[in-house]
Amino acid sequence: MAGSIEALEERLARGETILLDGGTGTELERRGVPMVEGAWCGLANFTHPATVREVHEAYLNAGADLVIANSFASSRHMLEPVGCGGRAAEGCRIAVRLAREAVARAARGRPVAVAGSLSTARPVIPGTDRQDPAFALSLEEEAANSRQVAEALAEAGADLIVLEMIADLDRGPAALEAALSTGLPVWLGLSVARDEEGRVTSYRAPLALEELLDFYTARPIAVLGVMHSSIEDCDAALPILRQRWPGPIMVYPESGYFEAPHWRFAETAPEDFAEVGAGWVEQGVEIVGGCCGIGPEHIAALARRLGRPAEG
Repeated sequence: MAGSIEALEERLARGETILLDGGTGTELERRGVPMVEGAWCGLANFTHPATVREVHEAYLNAGADLVIANSFASSRHMLEPVGCGGRAAEGCRIAVRLAREAVARAARGRPVAVAGSLSTARPVIPGTDRQDPAFALSLEEEAANSRQVAEALAEAGADLIVLEMIADLDRGPAALEAALSTGLPVWLGLSVARDEEGRVTSYRAPLALEELLDFYTARPIAVLGVMHSSIEDCDAALPILRQRWPGPIMVYPESGYFEAPHWRFAETAPEDFAEVGAGWVEQGVEIVGGCCGIGPEHIAALARRLGRPAEG
């Protein structure tokens, strides 16, 4: 609610560290929720709501200050391959409700914010991470679907919108416009990689990170960062972000890789993750958490490393 986001913004203004949650979809998979071709974790809000809520609670017990609702794969075009495209707005509303219920059960009076996730993800070819041409759509169609997600998240009571996996200058701007149109604060997460010469680029398009930043830093976003990228690629991106963005920076890396519809987990030890995260905080990163493959045990380890013992 409003008080939660205001408390978060006040903490950022005081220079405090905000602890994000970790991956939601991959934690659902760890707990036995079926991942579905095309929709990945998008159906879980309908089929396994109790587990979705439990995942949020686990991150809150680990010490997270913000949980991201399970709406990453809830757009119409992500749900259409499984015959649920018409339930996209409903899925987004359920996602926010489940996150709110988790906060009521596990936040223990702490001002925890709930973010709605809006991504540029599209269905991918089974066994790969490449987009499936069988479910191609126009930029106009995707923009309309992004508006539907953003409006549903706002109507359901999200405190802010986190734009995730932004990696281009065609689909990303439309998603950003949809998020900004709600009037909610927008946190934007870029996904990066490195080319053969070691330069930091978009993970999706042959664009230098600087090109992405020139566009997105001119927009009225509240927070900018890197996510859904390896720890090493996040490290490489940070100096460039600091040079071109004066506002709060967030980092939430992944661990492992995607072979649709499953996540292939890598062995990143919680204490190793905590050491890296604490190092980012020492470098001035204000908001730290994890993405795919990073679980509650990693967030709890980071909380301990930052001197904030886990709650549960």
